Amino acid sequence: MTQDKKKNPVYAKIEQNDDYLKNQLGIGTSFDLGFRKLTVLKRNVHLYYLTGLCDSTVVQDIIWQLVDINDKESNMKKVPEIIENRIVYMQLNKAETLDEAVDQMLSGLVIIFVDGIKYAFIADTRNYPGRTPQEPDTEHVVRGSRDGFTENIIENTALTRRRIRDARLRHEMLKVGERSKTDVCLCYIKDIANEGLINEIRDRINQIEVDGIPMADKTLEEFIIHRKWKPYPLVRYTERPDVASTHLMEGHVLIIADTSPSVMILPTTFFHHVQHAEEYREAPAIGTFIRWVRFLAIMVSIFLLPLWLLFAMEPTLLPGELSFIGPKDEGTIPIALQIVLADLGLEFLRMAAIHTPTPLSTAMGLIAAVLIGQIAIDVGLFGPEVILYVALSSVGIYVTPSYELGVANKMVRFGLVILTGLFGMVGFTIGTTFYILWLIQIKSIRTPYMWPLLPFNPRAMIEILFRVPMPYSNRRPSIVHPRNDYRQPRHKK
Repeated sequence: MTQDKKKNPVYAKIEQNDDYLKNQLGIGTSFDLGFRKLTVLKRNVHLYYLTGLCDSTVVQDIIWQLVDINDKESNMKKVPEIIENRIVYMQLNKAETLDEAVDQMLSGLVIIFVDGIKYAFIADTRNYPGRTPQEPDTEHVVRGSRDGFTENIIENTALTRRRIRDARLRHEMLKVGERSKTDVCLCYIKDIANEGLINEIRDRINQIEVDGIPMADKTLEEFIIHRKWKPYPLVRYTERPDVASTHLMEGHVLIIADTSPSVMILPTTFFHHVQHAEEYREAPAIGTFIRWVRFLAIMVSIFLLPLWLLFAMEPTLLPGELSFIGPKDEGTIPIALQIVLADLGLEFLRMAAIHTPTPLSTAMGLIAAVLIGQIAIDVGLFGPEVILYVALSSVGIYVTPSYELGVANKMVRFGLVILTGLFGMVGFTIGTTFYILWLIQIKSIRTPYMWPLLPFNPRAMIEILFRVPMPYSNRRPSIVHPRNDYRQPRHKK
């Protein structure tokens, strides 16, 4: 539970404030905690700052401005007012409790205590270390912007604000974690997003009780979304400001966590995870074609292997024209086991590629393609068709825009292959039926996961199947219950 903030007010005696900060922060023990004593018009003034999160030149300017008061001012009764006027930085606030002052200091702000007053000045001099905005590795586009979210929450909100210059865009700052006190931003457009949705997400964030969230957005998701062991993603992650801004205009809510380059979009359905920014950077006809190819690849990634296994086990199910499907030589290892081993082998290679240094990645690819693949076929471990269909299914996984959805589809594919290998046609039918029924009952913050397919919404389903030209896509998705249903003003006839 969080402390009562009124328990530790700022003391008028500056020595008491110093004692509190030394006990709480370890001033003198932690090398990155900066401390400076000054005398301004015969009053003690103390500065505290965190060296790694402050701009050192700005701190020096503040010290210079305070020292300069001694040469240009003489009214000792108005020292606080003079200090407040002399510190010429963008934000200068006041903190009446020591707990608040400590939280602000650990966020990168400078605390200024003046002897004789019961509040502290807080100067915003944050300068978080990090990288510049660049195109995300997982969401490339042929055409489109090349900037992406970074680990800096201030930059991320600015990238969103740059695309939506609306006075009704809101960025609510919250803190999560008793120890980490991580900044979490709730982002929405006031007259579009549903008030009930905003309040529910805000309440869920405020109810989080945890020491800290060093894993940022993923930990937040697990507290906000009660997913238990469901592998399918119930929130959408994006590193693209244009994608995030588009969802804001539809009525979704964003959660931006400091130190994370990904932004969470809430609520989302299955079909949100299969759309990509590339579709909206091309002509509607091309975007529709790309979307259909992607849908086909996703279906292939799930059902190709179990279907091929079923036909290989029961060739009578195939018409005569497709009798060529199936292995000509089954080998010594059952086909179902070959598929499982080959699929696991590709998963090993994917995980190895993540941890392999870049200069060695090419060599690892040659080893996988030439040595492992070809030799495994030559010795009879795998049949050539097994390698072919496993490779096609894996390509479908990588075509899936959402990494989380791709991995979840792979887990479902494993299950269907095992059921089909054990029970044949009955296993495939029962497994597929349970899979569809399971998807139907999933909800993301009270949102049906398979909308607009189930429950069926014809207008929204058309916009899922076709990349509708933007002038004709003038309604926001009803699933988020937006306050303002129309993207564009109605034209009078």
